[in-house]
Amino acid sequence: MVLPMTELAEPLALPCGATLPNRLAKAAMTEGLATVAGVPTPALERLYGLWSDGGAGLLITGNVQIDGDHLERPGNVIIDGEPDETLRSALARWAEASVRNGNHTWVQLSHAGRQTQKVVNPHPKAPSAVALALPGGQFATPEALTESEIEHIVNRFAIAAAAVRQAGFTGVQIHAAHGYLLSQFLSPRSNLRSDRYGGSLENRARLLLAVVAAIRSAVGAEFPVAVKLNSADFQKGGFAFEDSLQVARWLQDAGVDLIEVSGGTYEQPKLLGVEGIEPEEGQHVAESTLRREAYFVDFALAMREAVSIPLMVTGGFRTREAMEQALNDGGASLIGIGRPLCVQTDGPRRLLDGATELPRYERELSLLPSWLQFLTRLSLFRTVSTFAVQFWYYTQLDLLGHHGTAQPDMPVHRAAARLARNEKAFLKARAALRSDR
Repeated sequence: MVLPMTELAEPLALPCGATLPNRLAKAAMTEGLATVAGVPTPALERLYGLWSDGGAGLLITGNVQIDGDHLERPGNVIIDGEPDETLRSALARWAEASVRNGNHTWVQLSHAGRQTQKVVNPHPKAPSAVALALPGGQFATPEALTESEIEHIVNRFAIAAAAVRQAGFTGVQIHAAHGYLLSQFLSPRSNLRSDRYGGSLENRARLLLAVVAAIRSAVGAEFPVAVKLNSADFQKGGFAFEDSLQVARWLQDAGVDLIEVSGGTYEQPKLLGVEGIEPEEGQHVAESTLRREAYFVDFALAMREAVSIPLMVTGGFRTREAMEQALNDGGASLIGIGRPLCVQTDGPRRLLDGATELPRYERELSLLPSWLQFLTRLSLFRTVSTFAVQFWYYTQLDLLGHHGTAQPDMPVHRAAARLARNEKAFLKARAALRSDR
């Protein structure tokens, strides 16, 4: 079969020497499919096998945590030290399933910091004792990390990177976006430190650059190392686009192979294309016609003037036309696709075979019926509704992992309730496990 000619099918050579087979990437999405001990499961293998069969040149895993006390959500894979034989074997099986069609699979390494739910850890660590400004009381005020604890975190990132390379994964992505720990250090709103990790941008970026250096030393020069970086936090007094440009330059100098351009935090979830709990802080970047579909493409276009390494753009892409335009305009080297692949796992293959558009499930999803939508003007209801819709996607991944098929007709409220039951049982089992240690 002769495939339609499309820029999406072009291979992408990375600075380290590796080559991605095409320009489509399955973006990182939290799966929640590990055991209570953080070990990958057959469900995770099944899910990534489906995505490997789906045609994307690159798969990026969801958060793999380098600290078991700082989970982004229950069910994260955890590599917080040298893996034992059980974890090594499970990682190898997951890697084998995820690359079975010749694609790359990179493990996203992360630490949730203050964005660790209180039910997971009532005393999370962060750059400073600055709580999340979210209603509902799900997150505790964090404790500030000591310098020795920061150095230990750097070492854990390196250990995890070496472990996933040994397991058979083909790269790593360092998560420095979306308000997680490395992003918290970059932001002057959450980083109020007065030592060498706070104050100036150079100091606030010190931890991220130390993590990059430690990982590069652990995996070698020919192993892809990427960073997910906020274009901006979109919050007053937060990490701004001008900061992001400078950090991108430093990352390029540090030998990073690719930067994924994203944005937002839990407080300002721009990554989901929705309004946060406060007015969005404007960023001075010219808006293109693509902006209506892809959230961060204009930031990538502006960043392209600062760095020459490949840039990946994720967020909102649904049409092949917009994806190809982003590649042709030079801002994006790689197109990230997320939520459509929670149901249509072969979306990339369809695009490469000539499909013009991916499903837009988000248009039909809502926790509240139409006659109650006015309640989303209130921050509490807006936050609850936003996360409930996100839980619908989590549930689809759970169904794919355990059964191999999604249920796109499942109502949002039912998906959210199902997820809540599963996570409650998980947290109870994890608490019992930890109390036995």
